[in-house]
Amino acid sequence: MPRRRWKDVLARDLDVVFVGYNPSRLAWRTGHHYANPGNRFYHLLHDAGLTPRRFAPAECRDLPRLGIGLADLLHTWSPRADDFPAAAYRAALPAFRARLARAAPRAVMLNGIGIYRLLFGRSPSRLGRDPDARLGRAVVFVAPSSSGLANGHAAARLAAYGELAHWLRDRAVPALITRAPGRVKRRRARRVTESGRGAG
Repeated sequence: MPRRRWKDVLARDLDVVFVGYNPSRLAWRTGHHYANPGNRFYHLLHDAGLTPRRFAPAECRDLPRLGIGLADLLHTWSPRADDFPAAAYRAALPAFRARLARAAPRAVMLNGIGIYRLLFGRSPSRLGRDPDARLGRAVVFVAPSSSGLANGHAAARLAAYGELAHWLRDRAVPALITRAPGRVKRRRARRVTESGRGAG
């Protein structure tokens, strides 16, 4: 395994930053976020209308051109996110919050219900946008993890991404290049319990 300094994909004033737990082994080896073939992240971006086509993990650093950033709580790899104890993630929160504050995005999507619990000390009241939560100036959205381990929540996951896409589109975000608006159906967000936690 090569020695690597893991890097978020961030820039100032992005429309949305997707927040994951930590890089997977393959992500660490390649330097590409959400590199595991079973991870649905890039499928979700496209299916929700957040990108005009399905991006490949190797293109992750092109996403800021669309107003999209990527960040992880912990910059150390593991096969599964729950290979690290919650205390390790909590210890990484101050550095993560500082990186996010410098980027100052308009919204964040927490890619895993457990990430919400780590940041806010409670479970979200709903999936999609949480009207009671903020990270700096950023509006907070939450979805079940895009990991293949959470594929049992595919419909709820896509609905949360779709709600984010609608929220951005309703605010006429210029960088957001979407598919036809009718392709993404609004669905009422519902509470679910996330069963899978996989590193990106």
